[in-house]
Amino acid sequence: MTPSQVKLVQDSFAKVAPISDQAAAIFYDRLFEVAPQVRAMFPDDLSEQRKKLMATLAVVVNGLSNLEAVLPAASALSKRHVEYGAKPAHYPVVGAALLWTLEKGLGDAWTPEVAAAWIAAYGTLSGYMISEAYGSAQAAE
Repeated sequence: MTPSQVKLVQDSFAKVAPISDQAAAIFYDRLFEVAPQVRAMFPDDLSEQRKKLMATLAVVVNGLSNLEAVLPAASALSKRHVEYGAKPAHYPVVGAALLWTLEKGLGDAWTPEVAAAWIAAYGTLSGYMISEAYGSAQAAE
């Protein structure tokens, strides 16, 4: 990621943060719409899960300037996700739901440059997480 992409991700996330609970609800609604099979991995009451999602995103987004600082937490998170039943194939679906949510939440502020920055950020992090949880061969698929 370039420094300008990091700034675009951080600036755009700052615009979503005030509506974080609504954004998280939109994200999970979209995720379960496009991948209903993953619903069973989550609790019936998603209120805590929504808070965890937005808190984790905030840590990661704020840490993009110093990615090495967030990688240990990302590694631990990826390994916990395996325990929950997550598979490498779930990462692109989650990424698509996240991008869709950001597009809805940002409206006109969702530009091609912002989209490219988020795609780069998610690609970098999800590739790392898949590699950590399943091995580098899975991350390359």
